Amino acid sequence: MGGSRVQVNKSHKSRFSSKSSRNLHRTDLKDKSRISKSGGNVAKGARAARLQHNRMVREQKKAALLKEKRATSGSTSPPRVIVLFGLSAAVNVDSLAGDLLSLLSKQGAGAAFSTVASSEYKLRTTVLKAPYGDLLSCMEMVKVADLIAFVASVSSSCEESPSCYIDSFGSQCLSVFRSIGLPSTFVLIRDLPTELKKRQDSKNMCMSSLASEFPEDCKFYPADTKDDLHKFIWHSKEQRLIVPHWRNQRPYIMAQTVDMVVDDGNLEKCTMLLTGYLRAHSLSVNQLVHVSGAGDYQLTKIEILKDPFPLNPRKEQDLMDADEVHDVEVIRSLAPDPEKQEPLLVENIPDPLDGEQTWPTEAEMAEADKNQKQKRLRKRTLPRGTSEYQAAWIVDDTDEEDLDSNDEADNGMVLDKQESDFPDQEGTNNLDLDDDQRSLNLKDSDEETDIDSMMMDGENLTREQIEDEIQKIKNAHAEDEEYPDEVDTPLDIPARKRFAKYRGLKSFRTSSWDPKESLPPEYARIFAFDNFARTQKHVVAKALDMEQENRDDCIPASSYVRLHIKEVPNSVACKLCSLIKTVPVTVSGLLQHESKMSVLHFSIKKHDTYSAPIKSKEEFVFHVGFRQFVARPIFSSDNINSDKHKMERFLHAGRFSVASIYGPISFPPLPLIVLKSAEGGAAPSVAAVGSLKSVDPDRIILKKIILTGYPQRVSKLKAAVRYMFHNPEDVRWFKPVEVWTKCGRRGRIKEPVGTHGVMKCILNGVLQQNDTVCMSLFKRAYPKWPNYRSPILDA
Repeated sequence: MGGSRVQVNKSHKSRFSSKSSRNLHRTDLKDKSRISKSGGNVAKGARAARLQHNRMVREQKKAALLKEKRATSGSTSPPRVIVLFGLSAAVNVDSLAGDLLSLLSKQGAGAAFSTVASSEYKLRTTVLKAPYGDLLSCMEMVKVADLIAFVASVSSSCEESPSCYIDSFGSQCLSVFRSIGLPSTFVLIRDLPTELKKRQDSKNMCMSSLASEFPEDCKFYPADTKDDLHKFIWHSKEQRLIVPHWRNQRPYIMAQTVDMVVDDGNLEKCTMLLTGYLRAHSLSVNQLVHVSGAGDYQLTKIEILKDPFPLNPRKEQDLMDADEVHDVEVIRSLAPDPEKQEPLLVENIPDPLDGEQTWPTEAEMAEADKNQKQKRLRKRTLPRGTSEYQAAWIVDDTDEEDLDSNDEADNGMVLDKQESDFPDQEGTNNLDLDDDQRSLNLKDSDEETDIDSMMMDGENLTREQIEDEIQKIKNAHAEDEEYPDEVDTPLDIPARKRFAKYRGLKSFRTSSWDPKESLPPEYARIFAFDNFARTQKHVVAKALDMEQENRDDCIPASSYVRLHIKEVPNSVACKLCSLIKTVPVTVSGLLQHESKMSVLHFSIKKHDTYSAPIKSKEEFVFHVGFRQFVARPIFSSDNINSDKHKMERFLHAGRFSVASIYGPISFPPLPLIVLKSAEGGAAPSVAAVGSLKSVDPDRIILKKIILTGYPQRVSKLKAAVRYMFHNPEDVRWFKPVEVWTKCGRRGRIKEPVGTHGVMKCILNGVLQQNDTVCMSLFKRAYPKWPNYRSPILDA
């Protein structure tokens, strides 16, 4: 009885067991021992392999880190660039630079930046002093900086900024530096009190006030005495350098000297000589280079020079092809190969006769011969005695009828072609269509932004007129924020002519729009990719292979070189020769295709310190990585759910937009700084910041306008709407376009009423008397082609 109540447990679930363990009970004892032994060996081998793989990964990372450290701080590495930036006007950067240079070398500080080699610290350093108040010079220095030392003064007190150690200019520069990408950063604290307790309290107060402005790994050092600077130099030497990712993609040179040699054949252009250390990657003599602010050029020669600042001067290097040129020993010289050199192709030269038929093809000639034979075989009734020559001049009635029918067919095709631009139109005559076609050809109905931009280009305006223009732009900016896209229908011009380029869309998201339709003439001058991501991957891989192959036409990184850049305008070379005294001139190597023009799209945001309205198609200076060029962008929203994007007339603050420009092709990631040039030679101001998003000429940007009308009489679902149009022909022209109201009703136009543009509309609900009837129209918008590309040419 008790046996029947024995506890019965569930059997073990073998759901996750292996097949061998399930069939283990079917094998004998020998097989069981063999199976268990082999399973243990498999597990042990897998664990050993996993540990070996992890060990190899650690060793590879350690070797890569050691290689990077040797490349950045070894005896063969280029001098480390240290930028001293004062956070306020009270900071004396010159005295700090003098103390640093005197500690590193017995020679004092000379120019705005100088290079020293210290055998005591086993370090080569280039010290740059950022000029206070010159934003452009500070930006160019930060682009090439390996280390930024922000200098704060305890004695300074700035009421303009939340932090008492940073003034307004320092705060603006900090935000710009973050957008460019900060390298390794330090904060040097000056003017600390001599008493130990007050010194420590002042240091802690400064650290707590500035900690939120800098990265978490940023370290603070006092910098009053030589012992403090000695500690800072040792710590900065041992620290691993952090460099922005975009700077590691291309080779670049911070020029130390700039010279020019006038060409004998061309007096307007010259050969520019730039000398400096090659950084980041190797440079090929067949590559194109970009000179910051001056444009893209080709190289005629690259010379490897003897290092003027050796860390170990006692070691003599083997000199090959030693030559004395400008008191500098030339070790090696490279000349480009005409077959392999990258061509300086900026724009595509369109052929105006491309696609035109200039000579009949063989098939057309064969068809013409066949038709001629058929005409000869055709029987014709001719008078007696008519020769073959006379018969050729006699036209039969059937031929005349064929010609008449062909003319009518041709006329019908032309009308169909004209009507296909605006389908489903009713009540329009041929005169209206011709007028609209004429307005399309003459571009009389372009948007108001073009007119305003042309007005802004006038140089002969008085001061009062300039102030009026600025006030008009501010009023338009405020009106665009309050009533976006709303446009008044003009009284003197018919709406079908004024808005001839616009069309209605059933759905902004799902309606189709051909990206190749009615392109402007500028699109014949640009280049496009079938697959931009694949092209970028191929170009980057090609550049990496070129560096790993150690080819004869490449100069290795860390070499002291002199570049011979050909066909540089004399005015540009003279300007660069004067700029080198205060601003570093940077030369960067270009990847394949990066000299060609295309349509670039940037993710952009208006800068907090810029209060003036930013209008589409205004002229700005774009700083994209090392490159600088002039562009006239249009702004649009970034619509993720659709292939169409709405144009924005102004760049509004507090949100990101997309800026589209005609510019040289660049491969992301790259930072963007947008500068607005001031009048009268004043310093430019930062208008916006952002980054490169894509290169795509097929991105559809639609300008939207809204025509508004007001209900005059309402009867259930019907309403008479006025003031949207001013004549019945316009009502018939826009009859196929859907209308909507601000209270959420939708409907269509039924017919015009009267002779003053009143129209009868049928809606899907009862229309309120205080509602507004709207009609949305769209047309594709394009950026403006810049008048010039290089900022130095304008200066």
